[in-house]
Amino acid sequence: MYFKTFKGGIHPPENKGFTRDNQFSNLPIPQVCYIPLRQHIGKPAIPVVEIGDTVEVGQIIGKADGFVSSNIHSSIPGKVIEIAGYPTVYSKNEQCIVIELHGAFNDITQTSCNEEWKDLDPKDIFERIQEAGIVGMGGAAFPTPVKLSPPEDKEIDTLIINGSECEPYLTVDDMLMQSFPAEIVEGVRITLKIIGIKNACIGIEKNKPQAISALQEAVKKIPMEENISVEALKTKYPQGAEKQLIFSILNREVPSGRLPMDVGVVVQNVGTVHAIREAVVFRKPLYERYITITGQIVNNPGNYKVRIGSRISDIIEECGGLKEDAAKIIMGGPMCGISIQNLNIPIIKGTSGVLFLSKREVFSEDYKPCIRCGRCVSVCPVSLLPSEIANATEKDRLDILEQLNPYDCVMCGSCSYVCPARRPIGHFIKLAQEKLRRKKTA
Repeated sequence: MYFKTFKGGIHPPENKGFTRDNQFSNLPIPQVCYIPLRQHIGKPAIPVVEIGDTVEVGQIIGKADGFVSSNIHSSIPGKVIEIAGYPTVYSKNEQCIVIELHGAFNDITQTSCNEEWKDLDPKDIFERIQEAGIVGMGGAAFPTPVKLSPPEDKEIDTLIINGSECEPYLTVDDMLMQSFPAEIVEGVRITLKIIGIKNACIGIEKNKPQAISALQEAVKKIPMEENISVEALKTKYPQGAEKQLIFSILNREVPSGRLPMDVGVVVQNVGTVHAIREAVVFRKPLYERYITITGQIVNNPGNYKVRIGSRISDIIEECGGLKEDAAKIIMGGPMCGISIQNLNIPIIKGTSGVLFLSKREVFSEDYKPCIRCGRCVSVCPVSLLPSEIANATEKDRLDILEQLNPYDCVMCGSCSYVCPARRPIGHFIKLAQEKLRRKKTA
């Protein structure tokens, strides 16, 4: 049977068996939450509380600073005990609002709005999403209201929902689709209404048959005039990258330097549309999320619901600790995730999982010179010359870099994965982007 896909890419070991069948569990509420004011692409939120203030669950504690920003809400009821710099996944010293648990919880999801969302004006729905601080839940954490506001000259005809979860180890989106198919489909319908279109496609890799089946059944129950389909895609990395997903489903190629909206598409993650639905139907802010805690050295790996601002150290303790010391800890998946050195880093809106690797699983030898094998070129999903970008970066040849389009890189890491010389090509490409950025601003 043929499954849609894109050119290039790889199929690394999936390693999803640690948590694939684990239903969601709620982790205990932390006694102290460290809530960063920057949990998204764009400007950090501005604090609107002070030390000593008492806050409730879901209360705004950080106000979005402009359009490309996001509101931040309290994850627990309690008292603001500090506003100071702490290590986060973005920085060694990021401003956080520290809240100590105190007082009663209000189950905000039990109070539905009086009006059905179908009767609301799209502008009112949009404002609820903006107020709730919804951002992309797949990892990039791009403020969702920005994506839902394409310029008037961009004619959008299709909404694509990313359910591929192509990163090894992670299973949170798979379990989300199995557990809440009707809620996800409702979130898709709400998103369609905001954009003002009727067509949507949920793309899921074929290695998630239960999720595919669950969403297909949910789609059958919606009105016929809403054209929502579920597409089974070939299992290949990085199937979940926006441009690759668009090509796989619609056979549309996003040109160099352009965005999905330039080919008539808006892309959202399944976790994002689930959060959109909760924001619109229940007026629930984004103060908690589902994540995968995984790795062969974790005593109780699984899929968990956690409060944003919970520290990794507290989470892994609740998961039974580790069988041995971790050689590497990655926030996200092993391909696109970020390696962290501090267990006191808090979970943020874009955290899809935390991976713990042992010494046996981490390659630590020095990399070697490029041998010109061309493997990185053959697997690049956007047809770049990764080896040439890396070599030019090493030699600081900015004149060459400008001709190699390093900004087109989707940072999937496929090039580094296949390199026999173990060169950190992805790192070099990121460095190339930074060097060119500094040159433009110099």
